Amino acid sequence: MRRTAIFKRTTALLLAAFLAACQTAQGPSSTSEAPSVAAAQVQSASLAPAAFAPVTAVERGYSALVLNAATGEELYAVDADAPRFPASLTKMMSLYLLFEAVESGRYAMSSPLEVSAKAASQPPAKIGLKAGSTITVEQAARALSVKSANDVAIVVAENLAGSEAVYARQMTARARALGLSRTRFVNATGLPDPAQVTTARDMAKLGLALKQRFPQYGSFYRAKSFSYNGRTFKATNNLIGKVPGVDGLKTGHIRMAGYNLVATATRGGKRLIVVVMGGESEKARDREVTRLIEAYS
Repeated sequence: MRRTAIFKRTTALLLAAFLAACQTAQGPSSTSEAPSVAAAQVQSASLAPAAFAPVTAVERGYSALVLNAATGEELYAVDADAPRFPASLTKMMSLYLLFEAVESGRYAMSSPLEVSAKAASQPPAKIGLKAGSTITVEQAARALSVKSANDVAIVVAENLAGSEAVYARQMTARARALGLSRTRFVNATGLPDPAQVTTARDMAKLGLALKQRFPQYGSFYRAKSFSYNGRTFKATNNLIGKVPGVDGLKTGHIRMAGYNLVATATRGGKRLIVVVMGGESEKARDREVTRLIEAYS
């Protein structure tokens, strides 16, 4: 009996020491939307696939890139390879995988996608989907392109892959196949997560790949509005219809990223793709993208 008591006390002491060590390693919890750079480094390192370049620091900051969309020639760059948070630029990859599923015959544009409770509960931007309802593939693609709807992004993820986590891994795998060597997706929406990382250059590559492989959906990106269930939603890309030649592509914003925009434009037969990340405001971002289009077209 005495041996048993000693063994139990020893086991309890060892367990307590182990739990204390784990708590120390994890550090204090935080409810802040924007984690510290150190936290982002640790989490990014723990989730980084071996084939990706290591991410040493991720922070909100200005990045920009202008490419000749026809030749890939770099016309302008500022910190184009610096790690940044993509925010809703993420949804370009959701669109890419959705269009691939249509191309393969797995879905038609008229196919219904089921809405889960998780999808319906997503924060704005959203179009107000109800759990148990359906939305067609075409409606989903237009909602992602125009409104950048988070509820729709989850619908697409769950229907195509079974869960958002599996879909995020598929998104990252496709990023690798497309040569986006500094991009990692861990969710389908672009909502805050320190492990969701990209660069201006990778987002330019993704924008080009999306438009070049699926040109038949170009009208989705340049639409000024989208209507669903009796409501009309205005495009998040303010430059469409205001800056001559702009015909897409995708906006993004969360507090930890700043204001992002991938824009495509054609002027005098010259096609450009312009990426600005980390804008201080929506207006400042739009002014900078406009300035770059004017300067390099």
